Amino acid sequence: MATGIRDRVAILGMGCARFGERWDAGAEQLMVEAYSEALADAGIGTPQIEAAWLSVAFDAINIGPSGIPLATALRLKDIGVTKVENYCASGTEAFRGAVYAVAAGAADIALALGVEKLKDTGYAGLPVRSRGTTLDMIGVSGSAPGNFAQLAAAYSAEHRVQRADLKRAMAHVSVKSHANGAKNPKAHLRKPIDLDTVLNAPIIAEPLGLYDCCGVSDGAACAIVTTPEIARALGKRELVTVKALQVVASNGWESQASEWNGSYLHTTRVAATRAYAEAGITRPREQLSLLEVHDCFSITELVTMEDLYISEVGRGWTDVLDGTFDADGALPCQLDGGLKCFGHPIGASGLRMLYENYLQLLGRAGPRQRRPAPTLGLSHNLGGMPTQSVSAVAIIGLA
Repeated sequence: MATGIRDRVAILGMGCARFGERWDAGAEQLMVEAYSEALADAGIGTPQIEAAWLSVAFDAINIGPSGIPLATALRLKDIGVTKVENYCASGTEAFRGAVYAVAAGAADIALALGVEKLKDTGYAGLPVRSRGTTLDMIGVSGSAPGNFAQLAAAYSAEHRVQRADLKRAMAHVSVKSHANGAKNPKAHLRKPIDLDTVLNAPIIAEPLGLYDCCGVSDGAACAIVTTPEIARALGKRELVTVKALQVVASNGWESQASEWNGSYLHTTRVAATRAYAEAGITRPREQLSLLEVHDCFSITELVTMEDLYISEVGRGWTDVLDGTFDADGALPCQLDGGLKCFGHPIGASGLRMLYENYLQLLGRAGPRQRRPAPTLGLSHNLGGMPTQSVSAVAIIGLA
């Protein structure tokens, strides 16, 4: 049986572009912005990178069907560059490619970069299901708000949570994200909001209101990885290593089996179980220091706390209201503002989550730095919909 990749790979450097409506930059400039920071952080030169992975979810107009745009933008000479897509989990998928290459000994130093340039295109969200097909292998079914509104309804029904209580818990998630995002100079949305503003906002898909939904952004994020031995030889004194990395995709069970009630993400539970086993974590609520989860909608963050076995099933909403995941809570979540406020350039989001955990572990997160500095961070990256999803769980920590 495979033993996993625990502590076989170190993060040599990371970088992230400023997220937002970046009319000032194209996809190439965003890639260079994130890469330049990562390269300086790593303390190496471009010729030392031996393999690269590029993640883009839907931005075919700016990127195209290959990894060539990454090679040309960064001037990566004569190396393998692979483009990957896995819905909104694409960023973690690119990271997995680079990490596995180093862990396998196929490359000494590898690069993962995610980018999305959507605002110029008028892009508004995930594609709707195409008509006249029995099995759509291109787009997930329905609208994103509609599908996650169904998650909220199923959760409420399964656990007998009153609408007013669920709305208050979801609003708390959004208020927390906006408060954290206001401290982040690279965040797309940096304006704090209050509870009444969220609760009185227009409904997008019952019970999700305007502030329960994240938007999309332009942006890029980058990671350079190597072995711990090489990182130390290059002068790195504090090492952040990969403790676990798991990706799980739906196989149709959710929409075809009567055992699934629609109130949780099956793939997240499986990915979390495997990641904890790989990292040697038996008590995640006590052992983890901070979380970055895929808060595409406020209900998703709430449910994810249960799917990650942080909260008891049916009690995630009470933990949210108790402040457990606030910046000053027992286990802070989205210290950078999350998808909701840092932003959601789809192909970059998984790497952006890792970037925040990486900064926090090294004590370099500025005004939003958690004190004392965390030692173990988890990121959860989700693609698709509850009925058809791919979940990625990455755990990184100090060596």
